[in-house]
Amino acid sequence: MTTSLRVIVALVLVGLALPARAAESVAVTSSRTSATLVSDTDRVVAGRPFKVGLRLRLAPGWHTYWRNPGDAGIAPELRFDLSDGATAGPVAWPAPQRQPEGPLMTYGYSGDVLLAVPVSGTAHSIGLHASWLVCKDICVPEEGDFRLDLPGGTQPAAAPQAPLFAAAEAALPRPSPWSAEVAPDGTLTVTGKGISAATVRDAWFIPTVADTVRGAAPQPLWVGDGVFTIALAPGDAFRADAALAGVLTARDGGGQEVALEVSAAPGGPPAEPDMPTWRIIGFAVLGGFILNLMPCVFPVLAMKTVGLAGLARGARRQAVLHALSYTAGVVVTFMAVGAVLLALRTAGDMVGWGFQFQSPAFVAGIAWVLFAVGLNLSGVYEMRLAGTGAGQALAARGGHVGSFFTGLLAVLVATPCTAPFMGIAIGAALAAGSTPLILAVFLAMGVGLALPYVMLTAVPGCVLLLPRPGRWMDVVRQALAFPMYGACAWLLWVMSQEAGSSGVVGTAAGLGLVGVVAWAIGLGQGELGRNGRRIANSAALAAGLAALAVLSGIATRPAEPAQAASEAGVEPFSAARLEALLGEGRPVFVNMTAAWCVTCLVNERVALAQPQVRQGFAMHGVVYMKGDWTRQDAAITRFLRSYRRDGVPFYVLYPSGHGAPVVLPQILTEATVLAALERVGPIVGNE
Repeated sequence: MTTSLRVIVALVLVGLALPARAAESVAVTSSRTSATLVSDTDRVVAGRPFKVGLRLRLAPGWHTYWRNPGDAGIAPELRFDLSDGATAGPVAWPAPQRQPEGPLMTYGYSGDVLLAVPVSGTAHSIGLHASWLVCKDICVPEEGDFRLDLPGGTQPAAAPQAPLFAAAEAALPRPSPWSAEVAPDGTLTVTGKGISAATVRDAWFIPTVADTVRGAAPQPLWVGDGVFTIALAPGDAFRADAALAGVLTARDGGGQEVALEVSAAPGGPPAEPDMPTWRIIGFAVLGGFILNLMPCVFPVLAMKTVGLAGLARGARRQAVLHALSYTAGVVVTFMAVGAVLLALRTAGDMVGWGFQFQSPAFVAGIAWVLFAVGLNLSGVYEMRLAGTGAGQALAARGGHVGSFFTGLLAVLVATPCTAPFMGIAIGAALAAGSTPLILAVFLAMGVGLALPYVMLTAVPGCVLLLPRPGRWMDVVRQALAFPMYGACAWLLWVMSQEAGSSGVVGTAAGLGLVGVVAWAIGLGQGELGRNGRRIANSAALAAGLAALAVLSGIATRPAEPAQAASEAGVEPFSAARLEALLGEGRPVFVNMTAAWCVTCLVNERVALAQPQVRQGFAMHGVVYMKGDWTRQDAAITRFLRSYRRDGVPFYVLYPSGHGAPVVLPQILTEATVLAALERVGPIVGNE
């Protein structure tokens, strides 16, 4: 081999040993990562900015982290050493991916990622010290020193690595074309053109600042025409008076994703949902109508129907007037409940439908009222109100004032129940934050509850369908006392859940005093002389004052912590525990209930406690969590509001693998739950 040939071969070998592309440094490699410093240009032109960046090629299964790593991890750190006084700008972070790690949620990258940085000034020599963390089953910190020496020139020359920078720029979050606002409870509301159920099938938010949002918490999505909301769980660093910055990713019906850079301005309550007002009002009327079929209201409605039978062959005008009196009682009480609920929420209390049953004093008071009604139905005493004319069919039953207070009682005993459509109407109205709409919804529910009774009297011929008045009315009237006594027994159990044994003793003592009042009134209505009636009335007054004193003690005495009975296969609801399970990709069924919610108790008995349902939970690996809203619980209220609900029962099933949650209807059957289980995940062991 000649000397010239040896020189040529040597030069070729040296060339092969050098990096193939001048704009990429020597790689720092491990079994997990190959890292290089790259540039988008081969020549540095004076006064013309260019870009450099750290390129990480991660082995399959390994990942690194974004600027906000989430619940764990460390963001990559880049320190540049540039010649000739040049300066490096901030890192252009591509949109991150959500990376569940056990019960935690982290944000970062896998595969091939480029962290690009703009360079201003003339820098021919570029040094970089970088450190980064890579994780799979374990986490390994890595670092490297890199150098690029770029020649100068008068014209820029794109490097072979330039397409990497173009791809990295395409992966950056785009400025959002939509406006965003975040409410004090963490609800992110996004409004703008082009938003619909077809263009936003799924969406999630990743905050720029750590701990402003709890990453592993579910982010329920609601989409309307021109608006969607994401219920975020505020973290320790969340501030209600500060903007919330981050990356919002939306996926359309075709699976295409777009990452948007947003800065949500602090705002008030969540924006009004895009549900027409007429539909909200219609749901409220329908929910109130169905409420008549709930076990809470049926005894009162039956009692009123028996009273109506006394008018069946009388003047139709009298029947209509009594129906209107009953309707007035229903509507006024519904409006009062709505006004109190609105006032409490304005004052900052976390309350919803049925909130009054979270008060031991109210539970005791309504138990005494129902007991007094039962004693009246049993004939211990008669309601004799001034202004009722003798000889009228319902004079001994209370007249129009009695009809009004029957409507009031129907609403008070209805609040432990939630009928279908009620939750949607109340939630939509409260989420809108419009006082007129909220009161209109409660008015509509009152109209719906009174509607069957009004229809029975207003439609000619309907009243004639009732049996003729007779002895049967007294028998049925007395029989209706027993559901009232049964309701008192149930309320004693509710009291035991809310206030422990001391609350039960106080309520039972009050029942005894109410019995004394009723007995004394009954004696006074008998054939006693003036002195006898005076003594009876004095005894009734004394017993009534004693009952009020007992009620005052129940209202002011600190409640004993109720001993929650453990239930096999059921975990108590905890937001942190739910986050951990969902972070692991576990399927979870959440049951929000309360001891005073009759619908909840019926659903548990006929559906959730059935062996086939429990077996279905076990077969699909579903974790069953139960939240008890018997007493006010801010965490449960926040969870309900995240789904635009303000009452119980509420059921949601989270499928395995971080799928979208499935909300079940308020009236459950065994078949409903089993069908939902089939849709959300495979049977354990058959994946």
